Amino acid sequence: MCRWLAYSGSPITLDKLLYEPENSLIDQSLHSRYGQETVNGDGFGVGYYSAGHHGDGHHGDGHHGDGDGGAAPAVFKDTKPAWGDRNLRELARHVRSPLFMAHVRASSGTAIQQTNCHPFRYGPWLWMHNGAICEFGRMKRDLVMAVAPDLFASIEGSTDSEVLFFLALTLGLREDPPGAVARMAGLVERTARGHGVEHPLQMSLATSNGEHVWSFRYSSDHRSRSLFHSADTQTLRRLHPEVFESVELSDDARVVVSEPLRDLPGLWLEVPESTYTIVKPDFFEMHPFNPVTPE
Repeated sequence: MCRWLAYSGSPITLDKLLYEPENSLIDQSLHSRYGQETVNGDGFGVGYYSAGHHGDGHHGDGHHGDGDGGAAPAVFKDTKPAWGDRNLRELARHVRSPLFMAHVRASSGTAIQQTNCHPFRYGPWLWMHNGAICEFGRMKRDLVMAVAPDLFASIEGSTDSEVLFFLALTLGLREDPPGAVARMAGLVERTARGHGVEHPLQMSLATSNGEHVWSFRYSSDHRSRSLFHSADTQTLRRLHPEVFESVELSDDARVVVSEPLRDLPGLWLEVPESTYTIVKPDFFEMHPFNPVTPE
């Protein structure tokens, strides 16, 4: 499948997480320890927000500004393997962000092209996914036709992950992200039942509007892909002062990851099955997640 991470906290350069840890995301693109595939070399993407980007009215071009009132994040993607991309390394050294998401892709069958690389963007929203819709080809027409007409033209690629994003937008992501993702999952499972598909949905995903990060771990068979969150910064400094005392992390910094970036006791806590997390400045919560069949 894929590997991803999401960071929220004081502004840091992207390379602090993409390259520096011993099991960094770039390292995972070449030899993942927890993934279904060892190599995730079918492209990559990073999406990042600038400090104080909200409410400035500038949305970028085309459909990436949808009138939600927040600025669109920057997105950089390519189809090359992340481990060999010099432009990504250069970008990561110099870009500082208080909230960013990064993804390395292992295709589940769809084309290797930039429009299929995560994270996906709509207005101020980013979305990335590890998992799949089982038998997506059988259900694709029904699922795509459930996307709102005003959103339909904004689908650029051919992945099930992007369809999940636009279904969530259709079902209220901008107003109620946990509820929208629950309705999206319920819609996929209801559609699957109509096609005789058992256990259709496998997902660990993250989405953000530039202020919050919501992460979800769920699968129809309750055997979800791995997902972890970091302990709070004070705990990290207490447990491992030799590592974290000199690191530029705010007290509210959090990282959510597909697999741990460092092998340090107490650093990573597993997100339980059928759970979602909410991260924002000075706030972290976990809640049970259950699909809801939309009306």
